Amino acid sequence: MFVDKAKIFVKGGNGGDGIVSFRREKYVENGGPAGGDGGNGGDLIFRVDEGLRTLMDFRYQKHFKAERGERGKVKSMHGASADDTIVRIPPGTVIIDDDTNEIIADLTRHGQQVVVAKGGRGGRGNTRFATPTNPAPYISENGEEGQERWVVLELKVMADVGLVGFPSVGKSTLLSVVSGAKPKIGAYHFTTITPNLGVVDVGDGRSFVMADLPGLIEGAHEGVGLGHEFLRHVERTRVIIHVIDMAASEGREPFDDWQKINAELTHYNEKLADRPQIIAANKMDMPEAEEQLALFKEQLDEVKGDKDYVVMPISSLTKEGIQELLYKAADVLDTVEASIEVEEVKDIEERKVYKYEKRDEITFTVHREDEVFVVESEGIERMMKRINLNSYDAVMRFARTMRKLGVDEKLRKEGAKDGDMVRIGDFAFEFFEGTDYDPYN
Repeated sequence: MFVDKAKIFVKGGNGGDGIVSFRREKYVENGGPAGGDGGNGGDLIFRVDEGLRTLMDFRYQKHFKAERGERGKVKSMHGASADDTIVRIPPGTVIIDDDTNEIIADLTRHGQQVVVAKGGRGGRGNTRFATPTNPAPYISENGEEGQERWVVLELKVMADVGLVGFPSVGKSTLLSVVSGAKPKIGAYHFTTITPNLGVVDVGDGRSFVMADLPGLIEGAHEGVGLGHEFLRHVERTRVIIHVIDMAASEGREPFDDWQKINAELTHYNEKLADRPQIIAANKMDMPEAEEQLALFKEQLDEVKGDKDYVVMPISSLTKEGIQELLYKAADVLDTVEASIEVEEVKDIEERKVYKYEKRDEITFTVHREDEVFVVESEGIERMMKRINLNSYDAVMRFARTMRKLGVDEKLRKEGAKDGDMVRIGDFAFEFFEGTDYDPYN
């Protein structure tokens, strides 16, 4: 089954917790703190595998989570960082953030990869918090949570040649004749509802990948019919073969068909108007096809302007003109750049350069809801998730941080008094003004 769109949940691994530990060895005086840091959580990475051609794997598995880092160890030893989790995707996959609609990456080459959910940092052990005024701290941090989000995967078929045209013009039959592909063929509209790919052997040592794409109808760029489900696949093809029913067996005019399909391509993406296009005049074995072809060429000469369109008369049924069409497609491919312009993603396997990343300044707001004072701040809530609230030292350190950030002063200005309830995220506290005395400073 061909699947070209999927929505999945991704999450980086949580960081391991730091620990509180003290060195206790015989004949060693004043051993001091010895709690190690937790390991970093693993990143969740998407990597292109050219052996895949569909997003079928994501139809049944929609949640992907990286491993968490190990907890810190005694004797100031770090917990092990988790390995990255690699998820394989086919070439031509666009990764989009579901909340913001931002394109995270557009991966087209084998081996390309991108981090879609970064792992959390490991928490610090109590060794990190020792100071001259507090040489034996009972403070450690929980590991940071890994990044999580919903992403949408859209596959745009990576083919050298794409077959476009109205339904029932013979695209699937043509693909079955020139390659080993076995697309579903029937005498009714929209037989092809998903792209079919086949490898075409030209016969002179050259070969290319051809895609039979679902049929287009007028209004497709606005989502009519298969609409965007079809059009996004055309973007990746380097050469377009426009298949026309030259016998007008469906009661439509061949030249009118050609104009309508080109208009839909241009409305969807203006760059498609500049893509090399070969016109395959199909069903030439049928009556009146020769007269229609002569008329088509006359009409084409009147509108083509500076563009050089090549019209190749063929019959998928009798195989007339098929070999000449393949030669022409291969010749055009030789003159086209080997890649479509896409966003390049830096290869993560390159040498890592570690640098200091400045944290965003913590900001907050305070407002009152009935009798409760609410402090809103992403930075403070992130900080609270890393605090071990069962530790008196950790709670006192958090209180000092709130005072330095100006939270206490802001609460007083809003009218907070001793005993009032203050809520930060999922936690609630009683407010006490206290004094400026700090036993650790």
